[in-house]
Amino acid sequence: MLNLLVVSDYRDSLNAVRPEGRWFTGLIKDFGYSITLMTPREGSSYISELEAGGVRIIDWHPESKFGKADRDGIRAELEANHYDLLHLFNNKSIVAGIRAAKGWPGKVLTYRGYTGNIHWWDPGAYFQHLNKRVDGIICVSGAVKESFDRLPFFDKSKTLVVGKGHDPAWYADIEPVDLEAEFDIPPERTTIIVVANARRMKGMNYLGTAIGRLPADLGLHFLFVGRGLQVPDFESDLADSYYAHQYTFAGFRTDVLNILAAADVSLLPSVKGEGLSKVLLESMFLGRPTIMTDIGGNKGLGINGETAIIVPARSDEALTEAILSIAENPALRQKLGPAGKTYITEHFRADRTVQELHAAYQTVLSR
Repeated sequence: MLNLLVVSDYRDSLNAVRPEGRWFTGLIKDFGYSITLMTPREGSSYISELEAGGVRIIDWHPESKFGKADRDGIRAELEANHYDLLHLFNNKSIVAGIRAAKGWPGKVLTYRGYTGNIHWWDPGAYFQHLNKRVDGIICVSGAVKESFDRLPFFDKSKTLVVGKGHDPAWYADIEPVDLEAEFDIPPERTTIIVVANARRMKGMNYLGTAIGRLPADLGLHFLFVGRGLQVPDFESDLADSYYAHQYTFAGFRTDVLNILAAADVSLLPSVKGEGLSKVLLESMFLGRPTIMTDIGGNKGLGINGETAIIVPARSDEALTEAILSIAENPALRQKLGPAGKTYITEHFRADRTVQELHAAYQTVLSR
């Protein structure tokens, strides 16, 4: 039996933490692991499911990277119990955990969920993933692995790709919201939803230009869900389009899955940074026709024209063409929704990614 200590922070929405948590309940169920998770209880999601699945919870998480108490909190647990693996999931736990593992005989792994911002010349990187004490880096996609592997002097054998899988059962009973009652969107409109928090990597400036290029009378309504999307530049683009009165900013919502389930099309115009987009996975598991960009983190999420529409990143012209195509072709929407759901269920099912994580751990332990 393998003993695993995980340090992570589950103080986020259920949708955000559930795919990670499913890894660990799956490792216990399918491969007989003994797993302890250090995370705060208050404000955390999925805790009851983890405990029901056999995960031991320690109500604690480092508060800083370099504090003595943060290092010692992890080291005390490593010394008190036998562990084969220490897996660290965020910046505070990675820095504190690497310090705690000095002289400890087990294997240390980190996790990376997005691309970029890793530089061989950055001293800070050597306190984290590039530290010699790190035996393996679990990368959520091939694009994340590539962002490490192209670094000079880097040992490429350390990076292992394991996607965060989803369970189809999570989406079986999702009830769509009534878009007309909730947002005053006429039912005859084709609703295109964008779920994102405002960051430059999300490509909203390209989307604004793309919407401005659309012809009138497509019967569209744009629904934007997430923090910080309602900014003057983007609103100006919308105001200058034919859809100046056919958009809604919903802000942050806790019922994102229910809103996604009600939309006709899901769109994410990201230009970089995504390791593996949770929103795209959720959209496709819900059977929503999906438009995505061809950034590295989206590689493998679909087949263009068969299970999704995939367009070049940073191309407002391509986004316009994709929106136009899916708006004018109901048969295409009816095809892409079920086909995308079938594809994503086959390739990103939770039990499959549990097997991949077990294989990655075995690889690290064999060295």
